[in-house]
Amino acid sequence: MDRTSGTEPAPAPAAFRPPGRLARPLVWLLSTSTDLVVRLAGGDPNALREELTAERMRALVAENTQIAADERALIEEVFAAGERPLREVLVPRTEVVFLDAAMPLAAAARAAAGSPHSRFPVCRGSHDEVIGFVHIRDLLVPEDRDGAPADGALADGARPVGSLVRPVKFLPASQRVLPVLSEMRREGCHLAIVMDEYGGVAGIVTLEDLMEELIGDIRDEYDVQDAQARRLHGGVVEVDGLLNLDDFAAETGIRLPAGPYETVAGHIMAVLGRVPAEGDSVRSADRELRVARMEGRRVARVRVTPRAAPQAAQQAVRPAARWSARPAVRPAVPATPVPPAAAPRPAGDAATGGGASDDT
Repeated sequence: MDRTSGTEPAPAPAAFRPPGRLARPLVWLLSTSTDLVVRLAGGDPNALREELTAERMRALVAENTQIAADERALIEEVFAAGERPLREVLVPRTEVVFLDAAMPLAAAARAAAGSPHSRFPVCRGSHDEVIGFVHIRDLLVPEDRDGAPADGALADGARPVGSLVRPVKFLPASQRVLPVLSEMRREGCHLAIVMDEYGGVAGIVTLEDLMEELIGDIRDEYDVQDAQARRLHGGVVEVDGLLNLDDFAAETGIRLPAGPYETVAGHIMAVLGRVPAEGDSVRSADRELRVARMEGRRVARVRVTPRAAPQAAQQAVRPAARWSARPAVRPAVPATPVPPAAAPRPAGDAATGGGASDDT
């Protein structure tokens, strides 16, 4: 899923599966592989379940040679997810599609039909006043509280969206990814609102977002096909401005310094000390980070270009004595000797004289 797209993509009704059933094989694999590592190390997983720390588990994984490469990578992602806060993986509020509680149902249905998402936070006035969320099915075929289709639902386009809201979960931005994933899976929760330290809405997380932190992107036909990174000619890489620092390092090989930001766009803004404009650039290591596209006041795309060689170095490659080795004066071409006019030639030598002149 493209993290910049907002809420999770709408699945095809025929392919719908409960989230618990989708996550069950992953949870089983994680639990089984962890117990296996402990047993191979000579320990009892039941006895050590509360005693093992993340550092000890990492050491056990590193020492064991019977774990496959893909299993080792998955375990490492689990460790990383246990330490990563939600603020690093959330969809920022500027990328979320909100519906106002007073919006007529017909207008909300039209807005939802043009979006690839399936769940929409509902707010009252301000985006910081989220009162719940609605599913796209609620907008297309509204239901009464008992679950039956409402009478005249399809024709009742003036009905407000606020009458259909479902309860939504609120989480602090400091919460860690792995505990939240377990909590949302246990409660059957697909969408949660992430709050910042000031009580405002920082963004949202979905169950799919959190699972992707463990197993990578899950893309389908409903996902927005705006790749987070695109490889261009000449070693140039174009990335999404909302790419977090870890993903940016994985895509480009550049490890940006830590700071009061979570994304590559935040790094550019911090270095410039102002809101970036299209064409602005900063340097990092041997690369140039240039703002390729803006969407409003947000950095949408960043182009990472290898730093060009200095002009002086390019000129130094050219030999300095190339022009000085050329003679200043071109040597004169010897003139063809002309026989004296006073000395007549024999008639038999008339033909050979021209040939001697050509050889000179």
